[in-house]
Amino acid sequence: MHGELLQLGFDVSERSVSRWIRRAAKDPDPVKRWRTFLRNHREAMAAMDFFTVPTLTFGFLYCFFVIGHDRRKILHFHVTRNPHALWVVQQLRETWAYKQPHRFFLFDRDAKFGAEVASAVRDMGSEPTPTAFRCPWQNGVAERWVGSCRRDLLHHVIILNEWHLKRLMASYLLYYHEDRTHLGLAKDTPAGRVTEIRSEPGSKIQSLPRLGGLHHRYAVAA
Repeated sequence: MHGELLQLGFDVSERSVSRWIRRAAKDPDPVKRWRTFLRNHREAMAAMDFFTVPTLTFGFLYCFFVIGHDRRKILHFHVTRNPHALWVVQQLRETWAYKQPHRFFLFDRDAKFGAEVASAVRDMGSEPTPTAFRCPWQNGVAERWVGSCRRDLLHHVIILNEWHLKRLMASYLLYYHEDRTHLGLAKDTPAGRVTEIRSEPGSKIQSLPRLGGLHHRYAVAA
């Protein structure tokens, strides 16, 4: 701070600055520290999580996904009726089979993400980064994607079975990556969407239905 004042032309002693400046807390706000960590490492971070989907027969399916923090891409997605640690390890192997693992890998303290999973993450070249106990906000990118998935699709359909859910989610992921703009990406899509140019002011706009008409993409008609 004293250096900044000197650069602004103020002739003041360092002792005077230290006397009046407010001392920073020894333990800064943990929320701010965590958000700063995520923001500074977003290109090097991915996260995984589960969410449940009820079915017509009152059962539950478990959806597993891995999401990259930089472009919010879903790097891997799968569905199971019986999730466990070894199954998660296999999903991680499939995720990174042809990709370079991210430096940090974020996940919550779910029992399915136990020691076997942390060890597998480390063996794949990533640093296991578990969230604090009962702090889902620390895995906010993954949590927000689950919310978007529910609002965009799952709240509007009744899932019949595992095959039905996989088929719908395959369509949703295509829509999510290619068509759906994202506020955190400056209104771009995770895959990157080229802005169309209208050749004439009166050019017609074409509506392209997605997910059976639940959503639409709009394009300049040829």
